[in-house]
Amino acid sequence: MTKAVFLDRDGTINVEKNYLHRIEDFEFLPGVFEALQLLQSEGYLLIVITNQSGIGRGYYTVEEFNKLNDWMLDQLQMNGVRITDVFFCPHNVNSTDARYQISCHCRKPEIGLYESAVQKYHINLERSWSVGDRIRDCAISSKSKCRSILIGRNERAEEIDKVKSGMVQNVSYADHLLDAAKRITGFIE
Repeated sequence: MTKAVFLDRDGTINVEKNYLHRIEDFEFLPGVFEALQLLQSEGYLLIVITNQSGIGRGYYTVEEFNKLNDWMLDQLQMNGVRITDVFFCPHNVNSTDARYQISCHCRKPEIGLYESAVQKYHINLERSWSVGDRIRDCAISSKSKCRSILIGRNERAEEIDKVKSGMVQNVSYADHLLDAAKRITGFIE
């Protein structure tokens, strides 16, 4: 079985912008290429797990998501980073489109997308990590032996404080993705 780092997209790989779906609005966060190169060099599969309720809300289509996603993957590839796969949830219970108007098991903090990735790539969760800018990105850690790192300042201050004080099982805190990558690979404690 292999090891992986599950990565949130918005606020982790790129600057958080509500319902991002246009290439011209996409901005990689500082240090992302170096962080992902480091994780990749240590043998981790890089798997993006992202909620995309903007599809269910009708703000953009699956095709528009795929266009942006393909562009992002190309940019990462040009910088020496290979993302193994991207799993996304388009659902929103308030959607006017019946295809997306469901209460699902894949939208984080549910772990259906993680389970799909684990099954598809035979991932050992005990050797794996999840990284994201919201506590929901760390939900896998409360339901498995996968460890998580909450990064940045997009989460509510009280949630960040709980993580920093050790009150959240299997979750630690880092300022940004490069800091998280160094912790995961053992370059810093």
